[in-house]
Amino acid sequence: MSDTDRFFDEMLTPEGTPRGPYASYGRWFDGEDLRELRKKSAEAENFFRRTGITFNVYGQAEADERLIPFDIVPRVISAREWARLTKGIEQRVRAINAFLHDIYHRQEILRAGRVPVEIIARNDAFLPQMIGMAPPGNVYTHIVGTDLVRTGEDEFFVLEDNARTPSGVSYMLENRETMLQMFPELFTRIKVQEVSDYPRDLRRSLAASAPSNCSGDCTVAILTPGIHNSAYFEHAFLADQMGIELVEGHDLRILDGKVAMRTTEGYKPIDVLYRRVDDDFLDPLSFNPESQLGVPGIMDVYRAGGITIANAPGTGIADDKAIYSYMPDIVEFYTGEKAILQNVPTWRCSEAESLKYVLDNLSELVVKEVHGSGGYGMLVGPAASKKELAAFRKKLEARPANYIAQPTLALSTVPILTQKGLAPRHVDLRPFVLVAPDRISITPGGLTRVALKKGSLVVNSSQGGGTKDTWVLEE
Repeated sequence: MSDTDRFFDEMLTPEGTPRGPYASYGRWFDGEDLRELRKKSAEAENFFRRTGITFNVYGQAEADERLIPFDIVPRVISAREWARLTKGIEQRVRAINAFLHDIYHRQEILRAGRVPVEIIARNDAFLPQMIGMAPPGNVYTHIVGTDLVRTGEDEFFVLEDNARTPSGVSYMLENRETMLQMFPELFTRIKVQEVSDYPRDLRRSLAASAPSNCSGDCTVAILTPGIHNSAYFEHAFLADQMGIELVEGHDLRILDGKVAMRTTEGYKPIDVLYRRVDDDFLDPLSFNPESQLGVPGIMDVYRAGGITIANAPGTGIADDKAIYSYMPDIVEFYTGEKAILQNVPTWRCSEAESLKYVLDNLSELVVKEVHGSGGYGMLVGPAASKKELAAFRKKLEARPANYIAQPTLALSTVPILTQKGLAPRHVDLRPFVLVAPDRISITPGGLTRVALKKGSLVVNSSQGGGTKDTWVLEE
């Protein structure tokens, strides 16, 4: 058995014929000239460079901006597959919002013993300032990015829940725009669901979550940490697409019980602030006193019902990786149903038996920091050297509660375009979910991240991964 036979190939059957969702694309690809496709690939890179679609790499020189590599072979998902995924995602997001409301109010799930008290009480992502506080419309997670992986034809798992400030939606939109420009004929022969409505839907969803005292036209703005943030391109892109203001902390002040932004005509009150600033930096009077990125006093206005902050402060507890391991219980507790989408099996290193198992099997597992993101601070056991394993073992033994471990999944593959033609690479998927008081909407597709290195399981752009356009078929 070859190495690739162990993984589910989303495009091709073991016999080498295209699976149903890829049938039309496969016929089109077979009729194309490989040299011309490689030229198109180079054109796409130039397009991204001209548009300025870059991200900053933490720890690198200030000028070190990188393009996220884009692969022109789309990832195709059938309407049937998507219907099942959306049902599972919506169930999960509803449960997360119910969980957040509960732990900041009655804490029934803790009293029922379904989630340990200490995993909340000792968690830096839990904000005591939010206890007893209900955000407008009872929406905590206005924007969610649910990371999914696939291991078989009908086997999808949730890898993590991004409930704080999920990023990547700008790449989803620009990937589609690029494909439409490069291959318009493909979209006439293959009916693909639209993603271009996302900015309009985002603004509508945010406006629907405005405070109850908001009258007339609701004013929405995006709060960015500034140009040196790794996702600054996305902040500016979304503000432009939604037709709203992009502001920094120094552009805002508290006036007459409202958060107001500086304009050429004076200060204008804001009703909804889509913040891309972490909790700790949001308000120096309530959190980190040295923060220059937030707005002094914004939490007082928030508590008084004068503004909606999206996502709500304190939502980070829901995407903490220690909490993740309890998500099947959380879903069942609040919905009364079994989780449609399963978790990846997870060992909590804070537990003595789990820690022993992880230490004994370190070379076979993926170990992640509880608060980590972006592929940083993790160990992929099968790809690690003896030296790396030994160093990580010391970290685990020193701070076991800081880590969880998971098996190395046989992630599905989709093809990328290489010099020699198509070659399989591992992928994940981040669908984007918008939550308003009256509805949950899920953009058909999302961001497919692809590990461009042969055999690599790490898809994060910061770790050398790329992106693809994700096609959800209309039928």
